[in-house]
Amino acid sequence: MILAGDVGGTKCTLIWFTESAPDKVPAKGTGDVEPSLEPVFRLSLPTREFSSFEAVLDAFRAAFTKAGHQWTGLSAAAFGVAGAVVDGSVITNNLPWSLQSNTIAENLHLDMNRLSLLNDLVASALSLNHLRESDLLLLNQGTSQPRAPKALIAAGTGLGEAILFWDGSRYRVSPSEASLTDFAPRNDRELLLLQSLRQRMPRVCSEEIVSGRGFRAIHQIIFPGVHHAFFDEPGVDPAAQITQQAFAETCPACMETLQIWMEAYGAEAGNMALRFLPFGGVYIAGGIALKILPKLKQGSFVSVFSDKQKLSSQLAKIPIYVVLNEDAPVLGAAYEALTISRSAS
Repeated sequence: MILAGDVGGTKCTLIWFTESAPDKVPAKGTGDVEPSLEPVFRLSLPTREFSSFEAVLDAFRAAFTKAGHQWTGLSAAAFGVAGAVVDGSVITNNLPWSLQSNTIAENLHLDMNRLSLLNDLVASALSLNHLRESDLLLLNQGTSQPRAPKALIAAGTGLGEAILFWDGSRYRVSPSEASLTDFAPRNDRELLLLQSLRQRMPRVCSEEIVSGRGFRAIHQIIFPGVHHAFFDEPGVDPAAQITQQAFAETCPACMETLQIWMEAYGAEAGNMALRFLPFGGVYIAGGIALKILPKLKQGSFVSVFSDKQKLSSQLAKIPIYVVLNEDAPVLGAAYEALTISRSAS
């Protein structure tokens, strides 16, 4: 039995898996068929309603047993976490509490060699080999080069990026904290964003724009004369409200805010492509992509992605996919847990 999870700033999703027969044909370009894990019980919990991750685990265990399942036979666990994992601890700005592998292992009654904490983007990248065709939406046809690097970017509560390198036999994932790199404005409106945010904080990283909190910042800075009541309502997500009004076409400022945000996202994905040259493909993951899918399909994301002067024509040849499976980080963590379970046996 395997326990895996996606621990994010907004919610924690945990799934209990059992090993089953090999999966069906994986998604295009993601790898060979491997042993499969079958989900048994899934639960999502709001992160900030709990005092610690151990409290989240306790709540999952209680719901699991209440549903009629027996908490026995756990062989390994792995969790994708929104932050950098250093020496068994998580360094993050997006979680309300800290995580340490030793206390989690103690809570689950597992040996330390049967527990893994991963960056959530690493977990998402590890899932690519196990996704089905239906889990991916093609944004840009491109031409995938065999064994070339691949890259994954995901915007949600925060921003994450990861790169996959071919080691001669399989793809390995390298984490990054590229979201903390300095935001680079491309035009006068983005320069205004940078200048305004610079007055509030010592430095402005890409995540301040290309994440959920970026929607409100863009709206209030670019359209200071348009004020929505939901800006002042506690517990209301401005990003969700802005995107809803944008798609309903009830607020021109919201519509333009969504366009500005999406172009900033495309530009950062293109910057990532310049850093890694992922001619094996780029994968767009995270909760926001699923919520603005109609906008992504319109083509301007891809246009901005490849607008990189001398390398524009080369970047335009990179296949770009949207990951439709919201549990991709959990799936990647689960297969990592399966790997460490087998190596520890």
